[in-house]
Amino acid sequence: MTGKTILILGGGVGGIVTANALAKQLPPEHRIIVIDKNARHEFAPSFLWVMIGARKRAQVATDLRRLLHPRIELVNAEVGAIDLSARKTTAGEREFAFDYLVCALGATLAPETLPGLDGAHTAYTLAGATKLWEAIQQFKGGRVAVTVARLPYKCPAAPYETALLLKSYLDSRGVRAQMDVYTPEPLPMPVAGPTLGGELKNILERAGIAFHPLTQLKSVDGANNELTFENTRAPYDLLVAIPPHVGSRIARAAGLANDAGWIPVDGASLKTKHANVFAIGDAAAIALSGRWKPDAPLNLPKAGVFAHAQGEVVAANIAAEIEGRASNAAFDGNGYCMVEIGGGAAAMGAGNFYATPNPMVKLEPPSAVWHWGKVLFEKYWLSTGIVREFHRALIIAGAKTKNVDARV
Repeated sequence: MTGKTILILGGGVGGIVTANALAKQLPPEHRIIVIDKNARHEFAPSFLWVMIGARKRAQVATDLRRLLHPRIELVNAEVGAIDLSARKTTAGEREFAFDYLVCALGATLAPETLPGLDGAHTAYTLAGATKLWEAIQQFKGGRVAVTVARLPYKCPAAPYETALLLKSYLDSRGVRAQMDVYTPEPLPMPVAGPTLGGELKNILERAGIAFHPLTQLKSVDGANNELTFENTRAPYDLLVAIPPHVGSRIARAAGLANDAGWIPVDGASLKTKHANVFAIGDAAAIALSGRWKPDAPLNLPKAGVFAHAQGEVVAANIAAEIEGRASNAAFDGNGYCMVEIGGGAAAMGAGNFYATPNPMVKLEPPSAVWHWGKVLFEKYWLSTGIVREFHRALIIAGAKTKNVDARV
């Protein structure tokens, strides 16, 4: 058998899962290469705990090499270009030919694209979460604004978790804070439907957090601590932003991506329009049935749980094709996420995002069970790498969650 080369661009959740699954399914004559500019893997779901001092930076990061199967080649370099016609990619000063390409390039934060936003805090990076933790130690009270700058953004629950965890933490310290959440969306997590969005809005309101929907941020006046939206202005004393997200300029330059940098793929196979080229995770663009407003079609949220499942599907199909086997692996749109609310509790949203005419997603009530499920997954991921069975066990353990496919 002639050896094939599978090149995986990006060492985040999707890239790691894809590479490890391929390493287990393919014999050693086939090369599996992961390219990522970072030698350290940072576990993004834990950034919110760093933000409130529940974790230290070193606790939520590890060497990327530790999370990869020993036979996988890891290249620490920035991807420079993708040449689809020549079937090669440049990274650093090296060139890599490929038979199969998996783009797991993620999403890039771009606060500089919105006037004045550079000075805002954010929990969407590990460095940002650390800096925010330092800032809230000095915060004496006032208005805290949690602002979604643009759509789309990764982890659709994170802005609301940010507000809930900050409010819970400040309340525990006796710091009086008016917490405001501003978003262009009509409800929290509108892709999950009005019922779940309404339930999450109620959780915010019970925590004393004001929810301001359909507010599109235009600029930030850091000198005067003022936000300017399309139709109003709002003051703040502490600003926490979810910055604009942009797709890969490399993918766009290669002709893989749309104008925004997201890569359109088939929703089941994750194939692009180019032979043997796939895109998964935050980098991929997958249209869903339904709309959250007349001119806004729904798209699959950018979340690690989807990147994980998609990576396994792509790996299974690549391995089967290389070995001449049949494969029926397909991404089915099922997913879940824990929504941290503070006080050692979390709610859980789970369901089928591919359901028609609209996604069918249910929010399970806040419970310590869901919080500890997230804690256990964090420990499992960072200590022993990627084990799909943990996802399955986590879902099965939620006895109330009847409508979630245990394959997720």
